[in-house]
Amino acid sequence: MDSPLILASLPFALGIVMLGLGLALTLDDFRRVGRHPKAVVVALLCQIVLLPVVCFGLVLAFRLPPELAVGMMVVAASPGGPTANLFSHLFGGNVALNVTLTAVNSVLVVVTLPIVVNLSAHHLLPGGAALGLQADKLQQLFVMVLGPVAAGMLVRALAPGLARRLNLPVRVLSVVVLVTVISAVLYAERHDLPGYFAAVGLAALTFNVVSVAVGYGVPRLAGVDHGAATAAGFEIGLHNTGLAITIALSPALLNSAEMAVPGAVYGILMFFTATAFGWAISRRQSSARSLSARPANR
Repeated sequence: MDSPLILASLPFALGIVMLGLGLALTLDDFRRVGRHPKAVVVALLCQIVLLPVVCFGLVLAFRLPPELAVGMMVVAASPGGPTANLFSHLFGGNVALNVTLTAVNSVLVVVTLPIVVNLSAHHLLPGGAALGLQADKLQQLFVMVLGPVAAGMLVRALAPGLARRLNLPVRVLSVVVLVTVISAVLYAERHDLPGYFAAVGLAALTFNVVSVAVGYGVPRLAGVDHGAATAAGFEIGLHNTGLAITIALSPALLNSAEMAVPGAVYGILMFFTATAFGWAISRRQSSARSLSARPANR
């Protein structure tokens, strides 16, 4: 993608998304880790450790081209997006836990994402050791990710009324920005798009389904309640693809339109799988409540 306008607008676009996240956060969202340690720790281990390992196995199993494989790893290393909060609210998840996980992971990603990207680039790309997120690029990543979040939190702390008024417009703008960025990536790569979809579509769908299943199933196996596990399922399954695409496209970071394609494909597919997941667990919970409410035979 060589459009100067799109490339110049990427940091602004990501800033809008991360500002919207910051407007919804308070320091108490970080303190909540101590009140729900098991759910937070299990979900973060799934998201930070397990998912990149699973994704690496999938890109090898599907034999993705190197650039698309690294793009998938960027998606795997990206934190949950604000959309997870909405889906969690719609389908009975613990939204407070979603907010806490997003808050913590959005800070940790400044460290974890470069590690995952650099390791995967080293193993998957020719000359990959020089193509990852090196030390001179980390400062820009830090500013792009944490700067708007901190600004949003500051507005929330100093002017809560203003933060409430800005919350909905910024959320709507975030969705518009995400759709615009994904559309721009798909349009720029339109000539190669059929091949890219054929190469990465099934891998992205498989990884999305696995992400949601891991996000819900592992916490349940660890004894986390249904509401918290539902929140974890959406948080881990709905990645911040806007962040993944920006990192891939930004000339100062990875500078690769091909690496942005998996994020765009995943960003489309995840809404369908999240809806299916929400419908399935809602139906299961309704069935369970009906069985428990049925009088016992005498």
